[in-house]
Amino acid sequence: MVTTSTLDLWIMGFAERLATLRKAKGWTQTELAEHAELHVVQVRRYETNVSEPSLEAIRKLALALNVSADALIFEAEEREPADDLKLHFEAVSQLDPDAQRSVLDVIDGLLLKHQANRMARRLPPTPKPKPTASSEKKRSAAR
Repeated sequence: MVTTSTLDLWIMGFAERLATLRKAKGWTQTELAEHAELHVVQVRRYETNVSEPSLEAIRKLALALNVSADALIFEAEEREPADDLKLHFEAVSQLDPDAQRSVLDVIDGLLLKHQANRMARRLPPTPKPKPTASSEKKRSAAR
């Protein structure tokens, strides 16, 4: 039986992680295909990096292998928070549930603010309306 550490799985690419997880279960490609309700040719293509799975296929593979989709897809540095954030999250986990909820609310608010700022930077500036004949008359009359 193949044994691998979680760290080993993170260092590999998708195809390698899929094959390693399958072998850790002691399954052939055919058995994985049956458990995931996929065609064995597709599993073979995924494991040889010839084809990339759809989201539905990733979901089926993750369920069959009893792992998260994240474990199949992402490298460690793509999903792990920085060390200083990990320490803060560990400290927050020691708070009572109401305090934890408050921390999550603050984080949600900051994330929404960040997203709004990013969206605002992407939007082109609102153009000033072009003067019309009637608006020119109004401005002249106001002077």
